[in-house]
Amino acid sequence: MTMTKLAQWLWALALLGSAWAALTVGALGLELPSPCREVLWPLPAYLLVAAGCYALGTVGYRVATFHDCEDAALELQNHIQEARADLRRRGLRF
Repeated sequence: MTMTKLAQWLWALALLGSAWAALTVGALGLELPSPCREVLWPLPAYLLVAAGCYALGTVGYRVATFHDCEDAALELQNHIQEARADLRRRGLRF
């Protein structure tokens, strides 16, 4: 049985979230220096912003490099013309 991509992301988020929570509340018994704690608290917000930037960049890149399918467009136009001719033969006017 294979995991879906969603399940993989949820597992990764659960592991990262558990590690973050354990470090921030001190469940591991580690005494982190003050600069590390200052970076650790807003880390989920930073990761969320980074993921949003990545998603926005990916969508922008995909839109910018979108390829037209000229063969498929011509085939679709032919199907439309055939359908219109068939409808005219059946008496439909448009």
